[in-house]
Amino acid sequence: AILGPPEVNVTSCPNCINVTIKLPTSHFRKEGKLQSLIDIYTELDYIITLKSQDGEHKRPRQRTTEEEFSTVIGELYPSRNYCLSVAITASLNKNSRPSPWKCVTADSEAQRQGYHAVAVAGAVCVSVIIGAVLKCVHAAGFILPKISLPQTLV
Repeated sequence: AILGPPEVNVTSCPNCINVTIKLPTSHFRKEGKLQSLIDIYTELDYIITLKSQDGEHKRPRQRTTEEEFSTVIGELYPSRNYCLSVAITASLNKNSRPSPWKCVTADSEAQRQGYHAVAVAGAVCVSVIIGAVLKCVHAAGFILPKISLPQTLV
């Protein structure tokens, strides 16, 4: 039997990638009930292959006893694109079909702070523009005219 491919989702975090892995379903039944891979093998190994502009490298083999779990790949370069694929193996079964490649760009702390600064600056800018427009409209006499015009000009 071939194990895989697992279901993989990736999200970015500052200088890291959060990887959620869901084990593939098995086709084995016991007393009419579909067995999970954990029911069959108790524990499984998973290997994450990470691809970036520096090339492709396999991360150390990890072990799981859960159907769905998350792991974080840290110490990544911010604002760089990373792609990864996950393969599942068992001690008695090394036949594995890896997941399709999933790609994400690692966030940076500066970027997250930058977004906040841009939002604040944008709000201040809009407030200044609205204030200036109101001042001009008021000066032009459209709002609360200060001078009452002579009757002949009205």
